Amino acid sequence: MLPLVLASALAAVAPGYGVAVKPASAASGLDEQEPVAVVAAGPGAAAERASALAAGMDVRELAGAVVMGHVATRDPDAGAAYLAENRIGAFLLMGANVPADERELRTLTASLRGDGAVPALLAIDEEGGVVTRLPWDHQPAGGELAASEPAASLTAFAARGALVARAGIGVNFGVVADATGDTTSFIAPRVLGADPAAAAERVAAATEGEAPFALTTLKHFPGHGQVAADSHHTVPVAGQSLADWRSSTALPFAAGIDAGAPLVMSGHLVYPEVDDAPASLSPAWYRLLREDLGFRGVAVTDDLGMLLAAGDPRYADAVANAVAAVGAGADLVVHVVGSGPDTAGRLADGLAAAVAEGTLAEGRLREAAERVLALRLQVGAQTVLLPAG
Repeated sequence: MLPLVLASALAAVAPGYGVAVKPASAASGLDEQEPVAVVAAGPGAAAERASALAAGMDVRELAGAVVMGHVATRDPDAGAAYLAENRIGAFLLMGANVPADERELRTLTASLRGDGAVPALLAIDEEGGVVTRLPWDHQPAGGELAASEPAASLTAFAARGALVARAGIGVNFGVVADATGDTTSFIAPRVLGADPAAAAERVAAATEGEAPFALTTLKHFPGHGQVAADSHHTVPVAGQSLADWRSSTALPFAAGIDAGAPLVMSGHLVYPEVDDAPASLSPAWYRLLREDLGFRGVAVTDDLGMLLAAGDPRYADAVANAVAAVGAGADLVVHVVGSGPDTAGRLADGLAAAVAEGTLAEGRLREAAERVLALRLQVGAQTVLLPAG
């Protein structure tokens, strides 16, 4: 159970320096040429520096800091040019970005990160199982972990997080905190428990296992398990009351947050008792995330391109969706589906224009940018030592 010990030790270390983490082969699932992650700065120190960095940024730079874009390329120069031309600081890697060779992937991610202590924030949704971007991830996931003891989730995500770190990626959108026993639901193969209590134990374990290696993301807040429909193609509506949500569906998210997850992803789901807007665009849901669950990290949207794909005319404007999300409380907006070479830049331009027009508070944008910059500083302070050869 070495990763559990390591995660506890890391949590106890004062924001500081030189904590070396080496997972045992038996726990990590890696061979003897496993990575060593060196965590050099805690989130407290990163937050302080992030505030100073944001203070020196203009509004367009702040806007670029809160947009995560995507372009389907495996070319390191093309990827770096995409970030520079759109003037954004975050990139989501999908399957189209991942070559067959791990060393080639590291070359791409090194180019995307750029130089310096404030690298671009790179993310991947490496859940394992049916959502696998890294072909060499053979760890159990989803239903297999749901049917196993929580310790199996800790072990699997310690290994998965190590693979993400070894690839040069800082954030994993990988821990599904939804829970459902409905086998007709599209999310069912991906959940870590058929009921919230069971899922909560495994979500906490997965978060703890991944913590020494990658920044963990819980998804899809406030919970996709209440609806069977696929939010990639529609905006599902859940009939659950707020009281029932608090006593059930919220539990895995609360457990992951208590275990230290630094990111939570909001889903494109409507709970009419709380808000008629999707949670990703809902001030009420971001307020519940912060106030009810005590979350202090980065709230990231699910892919805003999914809202466009849903075909609802209320969400047909990509820029308006991004402005609404940040205004509601999102710190990082993601756009992949239907994204072109300049989509991310247009979103950032639109966020800056909204500040100029008074439809988005500059203070809200600055708060979001500071939170994202803090993550970038944490990633920049982490060194992953790779085996020779």
